[in-house]
Amino acid sequence: MSEVKKIATRESYGNALVEIGKEHDDLVVLDADLAAATKTGIFKKEFPDRHIDCGIAEANMMGIAAGLSTCGKVPFASTFAMFAAGRAFEQVRNTIGYPHLNVKIGATHAGISVGEDGATHQCNEDIALMRTIPGMTIINPCDDIEAKAAVKAAYEMEGPVYLRFGRLAAPVINKEDYQFEIGKGVMMREGSDVTIVATGLMVSNALEAAEKLAADGINAEVINIHTIKPLDEDMIINSAKKTGKVITVEEHSVIGGLGSAVCDVLSEKCPTSVTKLGVNDMFGHSGPALELLKEFKLDGEGIYSQVKDIMA
Repeated sequence: MSEVKKIATRESYGNALVEIGKEHDDLVVLDADLAAATKTGIFKKEFPDRHIDCGIAEANMMGIAAGLSTCGKVPFASTFAMFAAGRAFEQVRNTIGYPHLNVKIGATHAGISVGEDGATHQCNEDIALMRTIPGMTIINPCDDIEAKAAVKAAYEMEGPVYLRFGRLAAPVINKEDYQFEIGKGVMMREGSDVTIVATGLMVSNALEAAEKLAADGINAEVINIHTIKPLDEDMIINSAKKTGKVITVEEHSVIGGLGSAVCDVLSEKCPTSVTKLGVNDMFGHSGPALELLKEFKLDGEGIYSQVKDIMA
C-alpha cells in the first residue's frame, strides 16, 4: 500500500493564489513580512507587481486590503492566525466586517500544531473571534485539495472570508474530482452509533479514530465541516437524529469554535448530547507538533480513546 501524501494547507494556499492569479488580474496578495512562512512568496515570485509586503504591521495591512477592495481589487491579506485574528481584530471588525468589504484573510499557522513557536503563536481562539463578526465567512479546510478549492471559492464569492490554514503537513484524503461548496458539509463516513463532526486537520484524525472504533463494534459517522460559518445545519441535524450522540473535534479552543457552533444549532433545533473535543480552557506550549497533538489527545489514537470512553 502506497504511503499517503501529506501537504501543509499553507502550501496549498500559496499554490492556489498563483493559479487564480494567472486567470484574474484583480487578485492582489498582501503579507506582513512572513511571505516565506505563509507561502505567499510563491505568488510574489510569479507576480511581484501584485504582491505587497506591508511589514510587521498587520492592522495597517487590513486597512490597505480594505482600501484595495473598494478600488475593484480582490485582496488576500496574509499572516499568522494569531496576528490576523488577534492583533488585527479591531481592523478586521471595523474596516472589513462592518462595511462588508470583499477582503479575504489568509490565516496560516493556526492551532497548537504550530509546535515549537509555543503559546504566543498557537492561536486556538481565532474561529471564536471571527464567528462574532457579522457576515464573516469562516473556512477551515482539511487537506491540500480542499484548501485549494476553498481559496478559489473565496475569490469567487463577494464579501469577507477568513481562511484558516495549518503549518503541519496534513494527509491528502480527498480525490482530485472533489467538489467544494461553501456552507456545505461533507459526509466522510456513514455511521449509526455516534456522529463525529470534525474540521481542518482533525478530519483525517477523526477518520483514523473511526476505523479503530469500528474494530470495537462502534459505527461512527464522520462529517467534515470545512465551513464553520455559515454552518451546514441540515447535515448536522440529520446525523444527530440518526445517531443520537454528537462529538465535535477541532484544533481550537472548545470555547467558541466548531463545538460551540454545533451546540448552538442542536440546542435550538434538535436537542442532542454533545461532547466537545479540542483544546480545553488552557494555553498551548512549545513542542513538536505531532507530540503536542498526542498530548492534547487530538491525534487519531487520542480521539479514539476519548470517543470510546464517552460511548462506554
